[in-house]
Amino acid sequence: MITRGMTRAWSPGPSPTPGAPLLDRVLEVRGLTGTGRHAFLQPSLASLHDPSLIPGLDRGAQRLLDAAHDREPIVIYGDYDVDGVTATAILFHTLKAIEPNAEIRAYVPHRLDEGYGLNPDAIRSLTEQGARVIVSVDCGVTAVEPARVARELGVDLIITDHHNPPAQGDPLPDAYALIHPRAPGSQYPFADLCGAGVAYKLAWRLATLHSGSDKVSPELRQILIDMLAPCALGVIADVVPLVDENRVIARYGLSMVKRSSLIGLRALVCASGLDGEDIDAEMVGFRIAPRLNACGRLGHAREAVELLTTTDERRARVIAEELTALNDDRRRVERRILEQACEMAEAAGMTAPESRVIVLAHKDWHPGVVGIVCSRLVERYARPAILLQDQGDILTGSGRSIDAFNLHAALEACAEHLTGFGGHDMAAGMRLDPASLGAFTDAMLAHAGDHLAESDLVLGLAYDCDARPEELTPALVRSLDTLAPFGRANPRVRLRVNNLRIAGQPRVFGKLGAHLNILLESRDAGPRAIGTVAWGWAEHADKLPRGARVDAIVAPRISDYSGRVEPELLDLRLREPNENAAPGVSEGGAVGISGSRQPVSPR
Repeated sequence: MITRGMTRAWSPGPSPTPGAPLLDRVLEVRGLTGTGRHAFLQPSLASLHDPSLIPGLDRGAQRLLDAAHDREPIVIYGDYDVDGVTATAILFHTLKAIEPNAEIRAYVPHRLDEGYGLNPDAIRSLTEQGARVIVSVDCGVTAVEPARVARELGVDLIITDHHNPPAQGDPLPDAYALIHPRAPGSQYPFADLCGAGVAYKLAWRLATLHSGSDKVSPELRQILIDMLAPCALGVIADVVPLVDENRVIARYGLSMVKRSSLIGLRALVCASGLDGEDIDAEMVGFRIAPRLNACGRLGHAREAVELLTTTDERRARVIAEELTALNDDRRRVERRILEQACEMAEAAGMTAPESRVIVLAHKDWHPGVVGIVCSRLVERYARPAILLQDQGDILTGSGRSIDAFNLHAALEACAEHLTGFGGHDMAAGMRLDPASLGAFTDAMLAHAGDHLAESDLVLGLAYDCDARPEELTPALVRSLDTLAPFGRANPRVRLRVNNLRIAGQPRVFGKLGAHLNILLESRDAGPRAIGTVAWGWAEHADKLPRGARVDAIVAPRISDYSGRVEPELLDLRLREPNENAAPGVSEGGAVGISGSRQPVSPR
């Protein structure tokens, strides 16, 4: 290994049936056989589960429907990330389609001034402005105090959320309705909906209640179909498992993004440079979602909500361009914070094997960007990371984790040092008093030390199975694409191809010269060469000597430009010593320069 002294472990899937076609081998190692194979490859909207099975949903839907019909002021209380913004838009459009004259508006808290989730001051202010029903999306399951305030003020608070509920024994919010697929006693068959998914289920039930039947009017049916597009954005951006209902929503929703009935979404597609493209999960994760997130990180997410709810085409184009500019700013801020965080983490010894978590604070770090930087640290150092901004009287921040470490449970274990926290097993936000930083850091280090082994701090790279170079034909690669959309719990297909040779000098390409084209030549199947793309590998070109024998892990793909098979190169492992090899690279050593581009959680 030649980057930061860490080992990159290659882990294969189960051994497939020898001699089976490549697609069958991949499906087999993923456990997709028999009827499960057909259901996965041919997802159907008919397989979506009954919304009424979600606890609290029918009660909340009926109250919203009554309020819309009676013109009671309704406020949709959103969140400032993609999941919250799309969930807000789903409920807004559905309620307006049911009752065009309904009095509905959206409210999104300011990330810096108010922080994440429901807050008592906002509940008071919205009530003073006339709200009679407040429905949260993507937040609220731990909002005990805001719910108490709402009840005292006589406003009906409906909470829809998907984040981890309070620990067993801790109180739930005393809301008019608490809609959550994992609420205590839930019989809902799928626990991993995102906030937009929960909002979509509520929208579906609103439509059937209004219709008095499971069969809704053609107009409402079209609205529910149209809302699959923003719902798919929430599913992908929140990095929930792309299985079961999430796979169905993402598969159908992605196919509709570029022809969405939401003019703001179409404007965003254009501003992202994707006009005319077939939108896939990677495009959402790297081009569309970051733009929607940008205003919530550096400005105010109400512009993102306006973009997805406006009917003014000119205004939609203006907002989409503004979000693109903000996203460019976000990327610059992110790079600066990442450089500082890496230097601080290494200087503090938090990247050493005996340290199992990174916890850092800095007064100059933007709290809207630290979550993304945490993801970068996890990718680089293979351990959980928490970054905090020191605002003087309070520290606020975000954390990201690895599969072997439940971040939310760790925060629960360290809760005595926090003034508030919430989130998922893999991503969370928190607040604490500056005086508690040392104790919190020590507690997190101790908890991580007890729950993570050194072997967990490994940059793992799982692959499905071995493949022969001659199997990588355009037809076969297209057949593997039937497993899309790809994401968490359904990653892109990764194949190990053995006994190759680096043919020729790797070629640098890209606007900034950051990437490599590497030609790999087969030594087993005659004179067959595979042209590969290695994203972000340019700085390591001198460590890839011509003629070196290697094994490779690749993600099959067809080039948009040439139409030829041009796999993405994810890692190389040298098979034997080479006199031209860089110092420190030995037989069997993984080069470990990952070019994989995986979307990350936006919070």
